[in-house]
Amino acid sequence: MRTETQILQEVTTWAQNTPAIRVILLTSSRANGVADLLSDYDIEFVVSDLPEFLKDDTWLKTFGHPVSVVVENEEAFDGENAMRMVFYDDYIKIDFKLYAIDKFMEQVNKPDLQEDWDVGYKILLDKDGLTKGMKQPTGKSVTIAKPTEQEFQYFINDAWFCMPYIAKCLWRDQLFYAKYVGDSIMRFEDFQKIIEWYIGMQHNWQLNPNKYGRLFKQYLEPDLWKRIEATFTGADIEDNWRALFAYAEVVRELGTAIAAELNYTYPKELDETITAYLHKIKHLDKNARI
Repeated sequence: MRTETQILQEVTTWAQNTPAIRVILLTSSRANGVADLLSDYDIEFVVSDLPEFLKDDTWLKTFGHPVSVVVENEEAFDGENAMRMVFYDDYIKIDFKLYAIDKFMEQVNKPDLQEDWDVGYKILLDKDGLTKGMKQPTGKSVTIAKPTEQEFQYFINDAWFCMPYIAKCLWRDQLFYAKYVGDSIMRFEDFQKIIEWYIGMQHNWQLNPNKYGRLFKQYLEPDLWKRIEATFTGADIEDNWRALFAYAEVVRELGTAIAAELNYTYPKELDETITAYLHKIKHLDKNARI
């Protein structure tokens, strides 16, 4: 596997000799010092004539043999940029973001850095001084923000609101839909947010746990992490019931703690009502009919 130094040297040397490329930025974990051996490369090009450049992707082969390429043009991003996400045969993955000069300068001139830059960036090449006005990264766009009471109530209520869907699916033996609600909606729309708030309040709202809970284990007490682990399970229906009740317990524990810290109201009656419903459906006769 090529080293980071080799990859960046290959990209920079090629860009220096390619008139269409005016700027190269390295962003994300490779730029802010939290990368490991397997981290992707997030590389941004500013291109003099983007529509013309996008007509031919053979340049991707300059950096190795592509095994898989995902192509997304400007229409996928409201005309803002294009993407070429490439997995090479030596296991290197590079996500190339491509900007036209005018769109890049619009971002540079905004009052706040976009998130991709605010988490950290390095200027690898700038042929025309286009990056001169770029602000320094602050990390604020990805720092856990203290919720308003309205936000808190919304996500706590939604977490409890989704649980009966899981119970119904498990009673019906509809595993696939149960997993969709539990692992897509509940976990990454509600549960993730609640865990982030809990971590945030313990670190004075000054922390970034990375996206989709990547660093949750690092910032949570070992015993709490074990209880969160218990919300994950495989295909066995009975084990999914156990995970559902584990999920409810952690939502209750963290929701109560956050509410107490922020002087918000925890929806205790909703909790009790939904919990009773879950137990009722869990023990409902499989042959019950209307």
